[in-house]
This record gives sequence, structure tokens and C-alpha cells, in this order.
Amino acid sequence: MRTGDWAGLGWDGWGDLAAVRERLAAGADPLAMDSFWGTPLHEAAERGWPEVVAELAARAGEVDVLHEGRTPLWLAVFGERPDNALALAEAGADPWRPMMAGWSPGRLALATPDPDLFGPPPTGVSRYLDEAEALAGAQARELVAVLDDRYFEGASVMCVANVDAAEAIRRLQAEPVEDDGTDEMADILEDPWSYDFEEIGPIVGVSDVPGGCVVTQPWGPRASSPVVGKLLSVGTVGYGVFSNAKSGNQGDIVRDGVLEAWDLRPGSGSVEENASAEEVLLGFLYRHHAFAYAFAYASLRPTDSRPVTGPADVWLRLPDRE
Repeated sequence: MRTGDWAGLGWDGWGDLAAVRERLAAGADPLAMDSFWGTPLHEAAERGWPEVVAELAARAGEVDVLHEGRTPLWLAVFGERPDNALALAEAGADPWRPMMAGWSPGRLALATPDPDLFGPPPTGVSRYLDEAEALAGAQARELVAVLDDRYFEGASVMCVANVDAAEAIRRLQAEPVEDDGTDEMADILEDPWSYDFEEIGPIVGVSDVPGGCVVTQPWGPRASSPVVGKLLSVGTVGYGVFSNAKSGNQGDIVRDGVLEAWDLRPGSGSVEENASAEEVLLGFLYRHHAFAYAFAYASLRPTDSRPVTGPADVWLRLPDRE
């Protein structure tokens, strides 16, 4: 929330040119650093109208002001707002200024549907992504289309590289859910909320996918729990995500049996200032697609959404453990 001369101007306010002009006329600073989101120019660049961005930029003495390692122009590109990006470039913002692990606004634009947004780069700067980056972009489009993870609320997964389902079952020391002929798992998938969670809470599914395996629980957080990740990630890496209806997507990274990072926000549309070059690109390619991000992080290539939604290759009942 903003304080000072910009107090009370919410997200929608960056689309109200008259309101912004009124504040500016009263002496409000377009570069006031009084918000978690950076300056008003940063906020407008990411979610405002180009007319507002142009107005703020015209009043700002420095359009390339940094907040958490990135300029307003970088946020406009990352937020897929080419109209705002062009308004900033016309106001003098530098598309090729190095930042964010080498991803300048201009270089990041190369991964968008409009790679020529800023025209030819300066001498010495490549106008192309390298082979691995270009491949990551192509795979992201395919993966997002395959998963379409808008419908995964309440589900969790642990995506693990280079471990197949049989090895996952061994590492988890889990027993397959017995098939008693009643097709109980189909009924649980159809309406898990009609079951006592104490009964279905320990049940997870595991499926082979190209590159590794996926543990899923379509109705709860157990698949992404640290104990599952630690057991499965020995000698490799896993990425877990739980779509929490109350607090959003929650991610964690486990590597070689160690919980490396937690309380992450995959698909949030933001990356940390100290993110690696790979994490910046993944964060951009998988904006608003948290489950696809988890698959991509572990280099898994599913052919459909079944490894998340079920039916899984095998349903397991996890043993009681801390």
C-alpha cells in the first residue's frame, strides 16, 4: 500500500490518467519509493495504461530508476505490456541496460511474441536467444498447452527428475492401494470432498513421465510435502507445488534429500532480485502457470494432464511418518 502523496491510489488507479495528473499537479513524485512495488513508474509500467506511463515518465528525472534490480521498462516487458514498454522507450528508457542475471529488457523481449519490440540491439549484443533458451521457450508453450493448469486448485505435485515410478514407490516405502473391485479411486477422484480426509489424506498417485516421475494428490497438499520431496530427490532434484485456495500457489525445491527452498511462489509473475538466469527465464515463460513451472524446473515433459489430475499409474498409501 502506498503512503504519502500517492496514498489511496490502488492498482486500478494506474489506468486513471486524470487522477494521476491531479496528483502530479499537486506535487506528487513519480519516483517516490514508498511502496513494496517500487516507484509509481514501476507500478504503472507493470499494470497501468500507456498514457499514464508516458505522463509519469515525462515528469520523472530518471526513467531507468532501479527497484530490486529492475527498471520500469523491465517490468513492462516481464508483465507482457509492450504498449507500456514502448512508451518508456520513447521517454528514453534503455532496453539494453544489463540487469537481472543478464536479462536486460531488450533481451527478455526476445522471448516474447514480439522479439523485435525495440528494434536492432547495439553492436556486440546478440539479437537471438541461445539454443537452450530458444528451446526452453518452445517447450514452455507446449507444456502450458498440455497442462492448462487453471483447474488444479487444491491439488499438489512433486515433480522429480531421473526417477521412475517403480523407484519412487521403493523410496517412499509405500503400499499400492488395493483394488477391491469397487473402483474406489475413480469415486474419490470424482468427488474427494465426500470422503473423510483422514481416510484419503495418505493416498497419493505416482506416474511415469518423460524425464522422471510425478507424485500427485489432486485433493490436498501431501504430494508436495517436504518428506516426500526429500525421499525422492536423493541424487537428483524435485520441485513441489500445492495450489492452496487460501494463499495461492506454494512451491518448494528439494535437492539430493535436502529442502533447498520453500514458500516459493511459482507462476506468480515475479522473480527475486538474486534469481539465476535460468530462474528469470522460467519465471517469465511460466507466468500464471505454477504447475507447468514445476514440471519445467525438473525437466519433465508430460503428454497430458493425467499425472496431475489422475488417474495415476499407481495409487499409493503413504506410511505414517514425521
